[in-house]
Amino acid sequence: MRKIKEVIVVEGRYDKNTLSQVVDATIVTLGGFSVFNDREKLAFLRRLAEKQGLIVLTDSDGAGFVIRNYLKGALPKDRVKQAYIPDVQGKERRKRRSGKEGKLGVEGMRPEVLIEALRRAGATFLDGGEAPPAGVPLTKADLFELGLTGGQNSVSRREALLKQLDLPEHLTANGLLEALNLLYSREELETVLGSSAGEGDV
Repeated sequence: MRKIKEVIVVEGRYDKNTLSQVVDATIVTLGGFSVFNDREKLAFLRRLAEKQGLIVLTDSDGAGFVIRNYLKGALPKDRVKQAYIPDVQGKERRKRRSGKEGKLGVEGMRPEVLIEALRRAGATFLDGGEAPPAGVPLTKADLFELGLTGGQNSVSRREALLKQLDLPEHLTANGLLEALNLLYSREELETVLGSSAGEGDV
């Protein structure tokens, strides 16, 4: 499995399932066209782009390009790479019939095709021990210790933290953990939490 530095953006969960069996990377789903009205998700993507870089990998049909073009205008161009899958006629196994244009989407692509698409997009492969030095990642136990999960006021604490850090309010505890590890080192987060402790809720 190839390790990739950038965050990869795909349309839906089936695309994510397929890709997660091919690459070791952070994969974020857009929820199809719902991203058009999701300002929080867009703000989150912008921050991920600035922090790690993004690779947009949508289907090769018209809908995929509508989403791709929307993201091109909404995200910083110098931090986003575009990965394109080839036009392949067919249908995914889970579907009764093929899509409107009869093309396979990301979920129907063979692993080597996906790797090649990412390589052509300029993905940063980190297989050879060239990964950037990483701090100690936050864990679920850390979230519990910080009072963000499993406690009496953990939901309100988590909501306050999400608001303070400008993260989507609908992030689950697992999503919050992933976002925090992407955007902050442990030290940075402790500083944020320390500075807000005097203000009350977080």
